[in-house]
Amino acid sequence: MSARQQPSRDGAVLLSRSEARRIAIRAQRLDADRPKDLLPLVQQLTFLQLDPTSAIAPSADLIAWSRIGSGYSPDALRRALEVERTLFEQKAQEDPRVAPFALVRPASDLGLYLDAMSNWPPWKRERQWLEANESFRRDVLDRLRDAGPLLSRDIPDTSSVPWTSSGWTDNQNVTKMLEFLAGRGEVATAGRIGRQRMWDIAERVYPAGIEVMPEADAKRLRDERRLKSLGLALPVVAGDAGLPTRVEGSDLEWRVDPESLDRPFTGRTALLSPFDRLVHDRVRAREVFDFEYTLEMYKPAAKRRWGYFALPILHQDQLVGKLDAIADRKAGLLRVNAIHEDVPFSPSMRDNVHDELAELADWLQLSLAGS
Repeated sequence: MSARQQPSRDGAVLLSRSEARRIAIRAQRLDADRPKDLLPLVQQLTFLQLDPTSAIAPSADLIAWSRIGSGYSPDALRRALEVERTLFEQKAQEDPRVAPFALVRPASDLGLYLDAMSNWPPWKRERQWLEANESFRRDVLDRLRDAGPLLSRDIPDTSSVPWTSSGWTDNQNVTKMLEFLAGRGEVATAGRIGRQRMWDIAERVYPAGIEVMPEADAKRLRDERRLKSLGLALPVVAGDAGLPTRVEGSDLEWRVDPESLDRPFTGRTALLSPFDRLVHDRVRAREVFDFEYTLEMYKPAAKRRWGYFALPILHQDQLVGKLDAIADRKAGLLRVNAIHEDVPFSPSMRDNVHDELAELADWLQLSLAGS
């Protein structure tokens, strides 16, 4: 350990803010040592979040591009999911009030989730609905086993009790059942037609021979892998993984991946998805990077400070601004509305940001227009 990383009186590792930032950036593969392939990248990050918003590019692709660079092709993600089966799609929903979203995880990690998935969902209302629709559940599984993969619209609704909701899922019984069965690991996404998922029984999608790890052991390993992917995290995220840590200027307690300490760092400039894990934890972004960010796509245009889908800008070991841009595919243009500087850009920073913009436009096969 370096001098600034010696344990404090309470046994916590002491980190400067600069070293804390560099640990986080290295862990997320956003330093100059860029990964070359998608699968090792997802194994390090532990997942990519699938999001349909594509103001510039779908978030999973934008996250992969920001690390791999122009050598990344979105077709690599499709092949890994649908042909090679080295990645699998998992529904993530820890709160029944929040709409579920999809994660792409390495198939090699599937055994860390299957035990917990078999007991899903944990909420009373959802369990009661499944129990009341046991015959419907069997109908869906039998239909997929006989004729899958299928779109949801090809599966009859034989529910005994409809799903009730004040939102768009009201009476969407087939969709809800498929989501629940996916959460339980009984069905899985076998592919997509556009944005529509093709469903099949999980045993035809998941790799054979997966060893299921008991949940107590799996949770511990998931916490360790999550912390390794973040480098530095709050205990609510990392659990007991890693070492207790204090960061200069922060009153919060942190956990750090011990293997991330005392490693060399060479930074670069990168344009990040709003869903990027480097900025996703707004508390960490504020405490460690002194970076304020809000995704403003749901705000009225007049109330936006940075733009509909502003991309955070990383330069070396700092988050230095936001890029307000949109891909106008009909016009063949990447339109740059504004570059918001959180700190004054030096001439070299400005050049680096414009170089990244040019690379982004080339990757999107668009011409650059604007700032």
